[in-house]
Amino acid sequence: MKPTLKTLLAAAASATFLTAGMAQANERLLIGSTSSSSSHYGYFVAVNQIINSQVEGVSASVAETGATVDNLRRLSRNQIDMGLVTTNTGYHAYAGQEDFDGRPVDSRLLWVYTVAPQNVVMRQDAGVSTLDELEGVRFNPGITGSATEKTTEAVMRTLGISPNYVRGSTTDIVDAMKDGRVMGSAKSGVGNRLDGSSMDIATFTPISVISLTDEQADTLREEMPDVAIVDVPEGAGDGIPAYTTWAFGVAVHAHPDLDEETAYQIVKAVMENPEPQANAFSAVRDADLAKMTLEVGTVPLHAGAARYFEEQGLEIPDALRPVE
Repeated sequence: MKPTLKTLLAAAASATFLTAGMAQANERLLIGSTSSSSSHYGYFVAVNQIINSQVEGVSASVAETGATVDNLRRLSRNQIDMGLVTTNTGYHAYAGQEDFDGRPVDSRLLWVYTVAPQNVVMRQDAGVSTLDELEGVRFNPGITGSATEKTTEAVMRTLGISPNYVRGSTTDIVDAMKDGRVMGSAKSGVGNRLDGSSMDIATFTPISVISLTDEQADTLREEMPDVAIVDVPEGAGDGIPAYTTWAFGVAVHAHPDLDEETAYQIVKAVMENPEPQANAFSAVRDADLAKMTLEVGTVPLHAGAARYFEEQGLEIPDALRPVE
């Protein structure tokens, strides 16, 4: 029996629907991470699994990359759809500053998954209780070539403080602090805890952590929008009281052309499935990722991410509001 015109039209419509559905189901995303030897790579593997199991119509995969700067450059060349970006460097890229002077990269914030407080750790016998007292003191601003070193120097310039900087590797500085050749160092914390090298120093000599004053914190908020100001509760180390310091976060950024609904569904899936992330990267356990994102983020949110956070009744800071 010959097919009728009605049958042919119905078949064509069905084929069109199926083709569209297959295209939607086969949306592929590439996520830039970092070196596979890093614990952060494991975090992105967990995120990738969440996306593939929870976000309908999306197939994602993780690429090993050179981390923040490499990911930003790949985003600018449309080589990845999402990637690991530290909030300070993300701001520099978005604003066309520092290493991105004259070559801005437009990426949008999805979420921040951990914060790295920058802790000014001192030998107690240094007699330094405020940042102002670091003037002329032998002090390590961070491991040579690190983001901590670069950011610490910028903070000190902004606050008008000139320590006597001593450079070196982690091993060099730990040894120098133990024997008193260096009186303090800026060290990147792990969540609300001091890093392992600071704990190592504390086993040999009492240490303290210097806090920003309210005035200094306000100055940094106004003049250094690439960093966040965070309050670290008591207990970062044995006998360490609560303090305030500067920090940068580790975030997931997206290409601005990532579909809004896709971004929304990804952020929703990540926010509502914390356990796989905590199993892969312990620093996120019990962390409020939404709150962290809105407090530490430095570039505008992707519209899909903003929609999810607003649905949760959260207020989007002006600096993070989506832009066209």
